[in-house]
Amino acid sequence: MVGITGGEAKNYGGVTVVGFDACIDYKAGAAAVRDGLKQHCPKGVDIYFDNVGGEILDLVLARIARKARIIICGAISQYNNANSMPAAGPRNYLSLLVNRARMEGIVVFDYADRYPVAIAELAGYLKDGRMKSKEDIVQGLDTFPEALNRLFSGANFGKLVLQVATE
Repeated sequence: MVGITGGEAKNYGGVTVVGFDACIDYKAGAAAVRDGLKQHCPKGVDIYFDNVGGEILDLVLARIARKARIIICGAISQYNNANSMPAAGPRNYLSLLVNRARMEGIVVFDYADRYPVAIAELAGYLKDGRMKSKEDIVQGLDTFPEALNRLFSGANFGKLVLQVATE
């Protein structure tokens, strides 16, 4: 499993804390992402879980394997586009046709009826070490604006949590 992260520290954490086999630093530029995908996914990308969109999605689409599956769960690179600028769609979408791949959007609320099953299964993964969790906790409601901006600057590592009270 290969992660795409923002910075050397996140690459290191992705491998040592989260358990990725390798990580690619998108902040090193498009060529580094392209080369990293080629190195770490020599047969192509089989499954890509996308929360970013934009250029990263285009680079991955250029390296997808036959019958690949791309899951779109977010597009943070597009969230702050000016109102007059529509969200950018994938430029390499023809790779889906050539590779007979599938791209599908998901929203967590679509699976609300399955939350209890997911919670039980994921808790088991956490307990036996198959999945690891890292939280980046920011204290105080007064820090909300700065905490929110950490999502867009990549300053957090792990799930960003704003703790408003101790109890």
